[in-house]
Amino acid sequence: MTQLTSVHATASQPLDGPSIAPRRVVRLLIGATVEEIERELVLQTLARCDGNRTHAARVLGVSVRTLRNKIRQYSADGAEVAAHH
Repeated sequence: MTQLTSVHATASQPLDGPSIAPRRVVRLLIGATVEEIERELVLQTLARCDGNRTHAARVLGVSVRTLRNKIRQYSADGAEVAAHH
């Protein structure tokens, strides 16, 4: 599995827009699978939303149910998931 590094590592950055040009982000992600990228995006968004699943789902553009199912799978696979608030 490819190890992804955090592109947006600090919680102080806004969630409403990227701070790095999309072309640069894509270059950083080459070599990772779409599944790995999605997982990292979901987990980092959840962490940036302080574990608030409703807010994270809204930011990601998915239903809370979809997010909950993804989190359940990631947890079963051993991922650390931000605490639910």
